[in-house]
Amino acid sequence: MTHDLVVVDATLRGRAGRWQVAVDGGRIAEVTRDAVGGREDLDAAGGLVTESFVDAHLHLDKVHTLDRIGDAALTAYTAGDMASALTSIQLASAVKADYDRSWIEANARRALVEAVRHGVRHVLAFADVDTSARLEGLIPLLALREELRGVVDLQVVAFPQDGLLCDPGAEELVREAVDLGADVVGGIPWIENTDDDAREHVRRMCSLAAERGRGVAMLVDDAGDASLRTTEMLASAMLEHGLVGRGVANHARALGLYPRPTLERLAGLARRAGLGFVSDPHTGSLHLPVRELTAMGLPVALGQDDIEDAYYPFGRHSMLEVAFLAAHALGALDQPGLDLVYDAVTTTAATVLGVPGHRLEPGGRADLVVHHHGTLREVLAHHAPPAHVVASGKVVASSTSSTTFDEDPD
Repeated sequence: MTHDLVVVDATLRGRAGRWQVAVDGGRIAEVTRDAVGGREDLDAAGGLVTESFVDAHLHLDKVHTLDRIGDAALTAYTAGDMASALTSIQLASAVKADYDRSWIEANARRALVEAVRHGVRHVLAFADVDTSARLEGLIPLLALREELRGVVDLQVVAFPQDGLLCDPGAEELVREAVDLGADVVGGIPWIENTDDDAREHVRRMCSLAAERGRGVAMLVDDAGDASLRTTEMLASAMLEHGLVGRGVANHARALGLYPRPTLERLAGLARRAGLGFVSDPHTGSLHLPVRELTAMGLPVALGQDDIEDAYYPFGRHSMLEVAFLAAHALGALDQPGLDLVYDAVTTTAATVLGVPGHRLEPGGRADLVVHHHGTLREVLAHHAPPAHVVASGKVVASSTSSTTFDEDPD
């Protein structure tokens, strides 16, 4: 049998020796030690081959906007205890006064080209939908979603960044965004002025998601205040509205301040709700307890979060870079830690986003990265673009790196 594509001489995680990965019709047909024939062979040259990357949280409409807004919001957001997170959001909203689809589309496209280069196959892409942004950020992301489908798949989130009850008119815009095709209903309940309003924010967005057959993704507990408890509100509302397994809690930074008994109670509720978590420890001084929640049986992914915007001045849309930074921030430097952060940008992230078949096994989707190095430690240490990127069974990007030394520098 001749396969569409065969990745030859591959190193696989947790398997000794060299392997061949055969692909047909965009699916993995075989994973074998034996020689198999392919219409196209891709030589891994002993490099590590894994599932491609999943970015579980990116504010795609805001990428590359830092020069438009300045450092004031960035300074507030990255303060030592994140107590000024609300102030930073208010400062950052100024960029939306000039929101225009043309430059948003150009910036988002630039970030998605980098996604292809760095092997990012799936993105949970937030677009602000509020009375300041209107639908200017959402519409270009919906167009890019269709254009890039099968290479980079976007789940577009209609995100009421400035709240619902404290931004009258935002709820109607979110409904309109869903009518236009937004995949996920967003939310940020902790930004409301009272706990009752935060609870109502969650209720309305979960009700909309249930009504329209969508999932929910909310920024919860995103400040240094353990009393916010909006993660608990989200999990409870998911149970109430029949959204079990269809919700993502982003940031949830204040969980890092919870006493252990409180964290364990929340973990039990989150398991019942099927709530997944996403952390971005490189973009703030406080982050959720990733290793602890993982040990409690909850899926925790990592996200890029921001690329050169009012909240974070860097970012290449490289999930390897995100995992490398997270390994330091989380103290995940032993082999189990390296496995955890790598899973958090590949298979675990796919679980959190509900992406099926994201496994390097027969029947899995042929979305793969071929690395230059043969061990996970080396791959993370260098965090270079993969040698080859395979999306939907086709090679979509290849990268090389070389240095020439002067033999006689004198």
